[in-house]
Amino acid sequence: MLIEIFVNGYLQASFWEIVLYVLAVTHLTIVSVTVFLHRFQAHRALELHPVMSQGFRVWLWLSTGIVTKEWVAIHRKHHAKCETAEDPHSPQLFGIRKVLWQGAELYRAEAKNTQTLQSYGMGTPDDWLEKYIYTGARYWGVSAMLLINVFLFGLVGIAIWGIQMIWIPFWAAGVINGIGHWWGYRHYEVPDASTNIFPIGILIGGEEFHNNHHTYPNSAKLSSRWWEFDIGWFYIRLMALFKLAAVKKVAPRPVIAADKTELDVDTVRAVILNRFQVMYRFRKDVIATVVKDEMAKADKSLGVLISRAKKLLVREESLLDEEARAKLQSVISSNDALNTIYQFKQQLQALWQRSATSQENLLHALEDWCRRAQATRIKALEDFAQSLSQYTVRTA
Repeated sequence: MLIEIFVNGYLQASFWEIVLYVLAVTHLTIVSVTVFLHRFQAHRALELHPVMSQGFRVWLWLSTGIVTKEWVAIHRKHHAKCETAEDPHSPQLFGIRKVLWQGAELYRAEAKNTQTLQSYGMGTPDDWLEKYIYTGARYWGVSAMLLINVFLFGLVGIAIWGIQMIWIPFWAAGVINGIGHWWGYRHYEVPDASTNIFPIGILIGGEEFHNNHHTYPNSAKLSSRWWEFDIGWFYIRLMALFKLAAVKKVAPRPVIAADKTELDVDTVRAVILNRFQVMYRFRKDVIATVVKDEMAKADKSLGVLISRAKKLLVREESLLDEEARAKLQSVISSNDALNTIYQFKQQLQALWQRSATSQENLLHALEDWCRRAQATRIKALEDFAQSLSQYTVRTA
């Protein structure tokens, strides 16, 4: 009997039952990381009922051996030092191959940095269970998981355990930290290379929306557009329905008052609060429109040049290398309309970098920007400038 259980497992499971089990347990691990470690512990975007919090801690102990303080500290440092020499796992520094395939090694190396844990690990669990079980006996959990899998599935349980052990090192430490700063699409031009990997956030629990997250790191919801699906947010809302979670922060949404025609202090507050959405609109309504119009008027050679430079007109300036800067300069110096919208883009971004300026002065600066934009005779820019007055912080 014992030999049979060891070989075939207590459940005598079929191939497809084993596959479903693997999908279920690895998905539960992903959910534990994104909801508990990331959105709750690292960014405090929500609160979790103690039952849920403890459940996630137990499962992470069994399925990963992750220490909460280490994970949170390394992630917070990544945000604080993103794409700099102190970033624990930037592919811009280490290369995509290193981070994708050896991201777990970078994580383990940084976890040994006591200064990182002291500076960025504050507020994480520090109770008896954390000290003596989840941290002090961190390898007992994954060992217990191995025994459970072997008991349930026999020798196949060893392979199942192996998949569980590499799931987070590959998908979180490798794919999210690697591809999420290397390849994908971007809604927001933040001063780092973060990208959204895929618009359906299921496989990695919604962490696919890495550019959205770097734009609004304290938001419990990672999706940003109606066509993006964040399953982590779905679970949070489901838990909230049963009073097991409470959302604290989400990304701001612009309030547009169609009847508002004058710029005022509310406009300034709203534009600054929603600056990333404002620049997204500038990209879609102004840059894309003007590029299309100029390509239609240009000869073939210039049209090709403009087409290639379209992304450069949008790209965060600090992320452009010397070659990209030269290409961009070549285009805008040969086309007045593109040069104009690019200069206005830079000037608009500069407005909210003047944090020490009073709201009255910012209002005057925004009024001046809009007045000059409406005098350019570039219709897309004129319309955009006129629409800014509709932004408000009013909710009624």
